Amino acid sequence: MADNNKNPNECPDTGHEWDGIRELTNPPPRWWIIALYLSGLMVFIYFILYPSIPLVNDSTDGLLGWSQIDEYKEGLAEIEAKRAPYENRIAEMSAEEILQDDELLRYAVGSSKVLYGDNCAACHGVGGIPPEGAGYPILADDDWLYGGSVNKIIETLAKGRQGMMPAHADLLTTEEVDGLVGFVISNSMGEATDAQWKLYNEKGCAACHGADAKGVQQLGSANLSDRIWRFSGEPDEIRHTILHGVNDANDPKTRVAVMPAWNEKLAVRIEAEEYGDDPEEYYEGDEIERLTETEIKKLAIYVHQLGGGE
Repeated sequence: MADNNKNPNECPDTGHEWDGIRELTNPPPRWWIIALYLSGLMVFIYFILYPSIPLVNDSTDGLLGWSQIDEYKEGLAEIEAKRAPYENRIAEMSAEEILQDDELLRYAVGSSKVLYGDNCAACHGVGGIPPEGAGYPILADDDWLYGGSVNKIIETLAKGRQGMMPAHADLLTTEEVDGLVGFVISNSMGEATDAQWKLYNEKGCAACHGADAKGVQQLGSANLSDRIWRFSGEPDEIRHTILHGVNDANDPKTRVAVMPAWNEKLAVRIEAEEYGDDPEEYYEGDEIERLTETEIKKLAIYVHQLGGGE
């Protein structure tokens, strides 16, 4: 070990000096040298045991044959083994039955957070509340265009939704449009006048939005009697919707509002059952399955439990 008792002023140096500090030529401590050689030995052992040396299309496997992918798969298999009993029960039970089972309900909601984040949050926002004016429905309230029962939510996820409001730019005068804008705003506050109701009925709005202007779930039409806005409650934005409609292929300025189908196979089955057909006749094996039926069931329960499910 270096003799640290020497007077630094008597030790030889390299001739380098920075801010009054001389660089001496004393050797490093022995423990430091030993640690240096041990670290080199550890690197050599690592190269032998683990994948380390890159080749043209791969790398050396190492004596242990370890890889991050294998470790990931082993961990995933452990998690799936723990989840399997719950997943099997969910697959066999209806959504209503799951809602009545506290243990399964907690599992379904907890295990659906990632599903929701990966597939739904981009449009509907974290917690089911999209940014204001984004044009996507809020999932955390009790206002539902097509219905908020858990089975209706399953149907919406599986089949998707694409409602349609025709453009009225060529059907209404400027005064009539202004009158209907006033009706929508006044009625949302419960203050619509008899004259405004008369205009609403005369222009055929009740055919889609209902005689009470609360919307018709079979059509997915908006409720005009509350303060919940799909697009915006500003007069100019309401006017734009009336003039150009929603999903009107004949108007280039129309609002586009489409909910994609997340499980084509389940959507086909739902449609077949609605019309009394055998759903197996429709299965050809090439249906798109973006999410499994179990995943859709869990997502429907998650959305239902956000606070606004019927």
